[in-house]
Amino acid sequence: MDSPEGYGIVSRTLHWLMAALLLWQFASAAARQFMPDTPVEDFFWFSHTSLGFLLFILVLVRGAWALVNARRRPNSGFMARCGHVVLYLLMLAIPTLGLLRAYGRGRGYSPFGIEVFGARDHEIESLVQLANSWHGLLGWTLIALTAGHICMAFLHRKPNGQRVLSYMTKGQ
Repeated sequence: MDSPEGYGIVSRTLHWLMAALLLWQFASAAARQFMPDTPVEDFFWFSHTSLGFLLFILVLVRGAWALVNARRRPNSGFMARCGHVVLYLLMLAIPTLGLLRAYGRGRGYSPFGIEVFGARDHEIESLVQLANSWHGLLGWTLIALTAGHICMAFLHRKPNGQRVLSYMTKGQ
């Protein structure tokens, strides 16, 4: 369980799993954008949708776990709470848009062999256009905000001098 002195093993494990998956997603998006039709893009991109779905599930689990531990978590300031809310909203919105695009294209979607929805015989162009308009833009926004999150984790200290990063590395 979490405590005011630090995050527990469940929170830390979910956080670092999500961080690793986000790093992979960022690398796959960068490879697709800046190195199209290369072995580098092929290496990263093949798993983008499946790992994006896994990340989506982890975000839901992490959000539920955070609510369960809401009164036990380390204290954070208003700006930190706002920043985390925006990060989580983006981590929910981006894969939702990816799912809408897949559904709109009429293709079935089965990450890791688990059918989320089956194929259909028609496209829903408005869903595809919506997702095409926002998925990438919000993804790059998430990259920028994640970079800010990392910087603040390294730079921020509590009034007692304790580094905020230790809450997520050492825990309680």
